[in-house]
Amino acid sequence: MSTVSTHPVDEMLPAPRLFTLGLQHVLVMYAGAVAVPLIVGRALQLEPADVAFLISADLFVCGIVSILQSMGATPWFGIKLPVMMGVTFAAVGPMVSMAVANPGQEGARMIFGAIIGAGIITVLIAPFVSRMLRFFPPVVTGTIILVIGVTLMKIGINWIFGLPVGPTAPKIVDPAHAAWLGSAVEAAGAANATLSAPPEGLRLAPSVPNAAYAPVSNIVLSLAVLGVIIGVARFTTGFLCNIAVLIGIVFGGIVAAALGMMHFDKVAGAAWFAPIMPFHFGMPVFDPILIVTMVLVMIVVMIESTGMFLALGEMTGKKITQPMLSAGLRMDGLGTVLGGVFNTFPYTSFSQNVGLVGVTGVRSRFVCVAGGVIMVALGLIPKMGALVEALPTVVLGGAGIVMFGMVAATGIRILSAVDFRTNRNNLFVVAISLGFGMIPVVAPEFHIWLPKAIGPLVDSGILLASIAAVALNLVFNGATGDAEDLREAAMAAEA
Repeated sequence: MSTVSTHPVDEMLPAPRLFTLGLQHVLVMYAGAVAVPLIVGRALQLEPADVAFLISADLFVCGIVSILQSMGATPWFGIKLPVMMGVTFAAVGPMVSMAVANPGQEGARMIFGAIIGAGIITVLIAPFVSRMLRFFPPVVTGTIILVIGVTLMKIGINWIFGLPVGPTAPKIVDPAHAAWLGSAVEAAGAANATLSAPPEGLRLAPSVPNAAYAPVSNIVLSLAVLGVIIGVARFTTGFLCNIAVLIGIVFGGIVAAALGMMHFDKVAGAAWFAPIMPFHFGMPVFDPILIVTMVLVMIVVMIESTGMFLALGEMTGKKITQPMLSAGLRMDGLGTVLGGVFNTFPYTSFSQNVGLVGVTGVRSRFVCVAGGVIMVALGLIPKMGALVEALPTVVLGGAGIVMFGMVAATGIRILSAVDFRTNRNNLFVVAISLGFGMIPVVAPEFHIWLPKAIGPLVDSGILLASIAAVALNLVFNGATGDAEDLREAAMAAEA
């Protein structure tokens, strides 16, 4: 009597091992998973409790989507490979632009409406993405990932020193000058005043260094976090090396608490259990321009996911068929719809977890199902979200340099396989696209005279660089990319 052997991808491991290996996957992705809700929540100027809720919602949906992607949900959704899903960094730039233009709960509703709309369109166009691969050879994908990392570095740097505007701006108004202007305005308003009233909108320019900007203590703490991350990465291997960023954040949190920089009153007040309710901020607002912006992001995300899936198929020895690929990409779209419904963001496969599959050699998809269950449990514990929200941004600054720098380094690694010697045109593709990507970083007001409706579309260096890279590659090289190029690029990124 013959028995049919089970493929390692479909192997069900004992429960204790499943939990341990699933927890490994959670710890590897945790720092990256909580970064995006922190960035967007603070850009929206939400209350700390709402930012903590965004973190919990993100963990919850990360878990749900990871389970559906790894386990499979009907033949049309889920690639049935060991995949952990997390919020894509590619969407950060556009979402921050939307948040800055529309702060508060109204902005949140607009962002979630754009995400739901883009997710639905992603589900519909997923089967056709294979036809777009020829527009995304390694010179394009490497450039896009490089620009994602470079543009995000601004956030990590601001976490260390302080935002250039607001309470932590480098300069503040001299109190003496403000007092003089106040008395002058008061005198101008007095009866029989000879002093004319000040022009409407008159403001004093900041001229005095702000003690809240870049204090030495913040710089030292960020450097300490960075030093711990470097030390763990240098002197450990395997799993510990993979969670170096998380170890650095935990160390920074302990030091910040010891120095009185971290307060736990909101953590103490948070509940031990609370469901994640859909539409927490109200019904979403569906703005066509914002939806188009997020659809462009999702096209980039699906191309990146395609490379990850093909690389994962190589690692696990599982042949990736066209129906499997379409099901995996549809799950990106469905996960993004769920993200918008449950007050979180667009989802994609996390590259560090793909790398972990190669490091551990464990190919069972049920490990990532177990990781998804753990993420769901963490999302239902509000104290976890409140604890992350309580971390001073300066602690995240040292980690942000590493996290976002690694994204840029991944792009450089992919570009290292591109032929620049015999095809100098590739230099033009990278050089000009990188320049376009830096425009919003260097000149954030460049679109001041353009129609305000297209602000979120052009305010993202990632989108500008993506459009430029695709267009320039078509001009110089034609449509030359294929699935094998994308798989090799993804394998290089995880090497």
